Amino acid sequence: MRKFWLLLSLFGALCFSAPVFADDASAPAAAPAAAPAAAPAAPTAPFMADVSKINSGDNAWMLTSTALVLMMTIPGLALFYGGMVRKKNVLATLMQSFAITCLVTVLWMVAGYSLAFTPGSSPYLGGFDRLFLNGMFFVNGSKVAVSHLAQTIPESVFMMFQMTFAIITPALITGAFADRMKFSAMMLFIAIWSLVVYSPIAHWVWEPSGWLAAKGVLDFAGGTVVHINAGIAGLVTALVLGKRLGYGKEPMAPHNLVLTVIGASLLWVGWFGFNAGSAVAADGRAGMAMAVTQIATAAAGLGWMFAEWLAKGKPSVLGIASGAVAGLVAITPASGFVGPVGSLVIGVAAGAICFWSATWLKAKLGYDDSLDCFGVHGVGGIVGALLTGVFAIKDIGGTAGMLEGNSGQLMTQALGVGTTLVYGGIMTFIILKVIDMVIGLRVTEEEEREGLDISLHGEHVE
Repeated sequence: MRKFWLLLSLFGALCFSAPVFADDASAPAAAPAAAPAAAPAAPTAPFMADVSKINSGDNAWMLTSTALVLMMTIPGLALFYGGMVRKKNVLATLMQSFAITCLVTVLWMVAGYSLAFTPGSSPYLGGFDRLFLNGMFFVNGSKVAVSHLAQTIPESVFMMFQMTFAIITPALITGAFADRMKFSAMMLFIAIWSLVVYSPIAHWVWEPSGWLAAKGVLDFAGGTVVHINAGIAGLVTALVLGKRLGYGKEPMAPHNLVLTVIGASLLWVGWFGFNAGSAVAADGRAGMAMAVTQIATAAAGLGWMFAEWLAKGKPSVLGIASGAVAGLVAITPASGFVGPVGSLVIGVAAGAICFWSATWLKAKLGYDDSLDCFGVHGVGGIVGALLTGVFAIKDIGGTAGMLEGNSGQLMTQALGVGTTLVYGGIMTFIILKVIDMVIGLRVTEEEEREGLDISLHGEHVE
């Protein structure tokens, strides 16, 4: 274990010591009188715009996408996870997703959005201009605050859309420690993690002044920021907490796969807002993102199903649902950069590889990732992020991948993957250890055997 963390630390030091490319801000030389006037510089920070500049089509699509992504957590993820745990823990599992939605909403309003999506004094963290959403308002009905990243919609809509990403990311982590973490510790962990891990990584990748964005890392809708980030946090949490009582000795079958399939279906539908919404416009790129999302998800569901069929003799309901989610995860970073053929390959690869990671790899290494947070989101995110560097098409996303002769993009993607794993893993470990020293992380053996529904919330399902 010490060697593992030492390697992570060394890799992180190498990543953060790399120079950050910056745009040349020097003023151009004066042009001859006959030359046309230079185009105004693109805005690099939120600004006030005339209301007439707001595009009603883009705004309507982004409002819809925001609702779709929120639906992914409540009720989508809540039901997906809730159906997979034992009956005595179903309410506690639902409670985690619901409480995280409330908690992160407030944190995002107070500081998270500002730290992630405004330029800061360094390429590693945003500024404080939007703390408590300061400055996000109308002026006399004629001006409205607009993000430099989404100039055809009000900044309030962009902020809300990104809030739903900030909500679902820590909610995904709960699948790794299901059945055994104290609710108080979970709330404190999520609060700190959201501000110390999620917001900085979102800034690195999605804010143009972020250091990974400057290096050219591609992540259209959250392969690194959301899924690899949540996956490595889930793995570290599972390792720190230890295995569930009776793991590998007692049956721990899902208590209600009907809920899980309903949850997976809501995730599938909501994911169109996740991926196509990340175009931040109702345009052709959003249409292609929607198409490749559907293709990759279907291919991954089949990939997992056939892999399981060959390995175990029967295709399971849980398997095809998990495979579909793996496909959604893997296509997320690539959805704005690849075409239909690339999405098909990504989907098949994600289904087969995530089946392997959630079965053989987990059993081989012996960790208890309760609901396969790392096996699906961590591994699926890595598959998708790396294959984005292979299948990216310049005519779609403005950047060519390895198949179009840009082999360097694959190495750039690997930098984004490695950095997220290192920073997310180390910071998650530190946060957990501090919380464990202060209030403790795990419920008692008696509480775990009784079930978290009764022991933590005083309720149960008949």
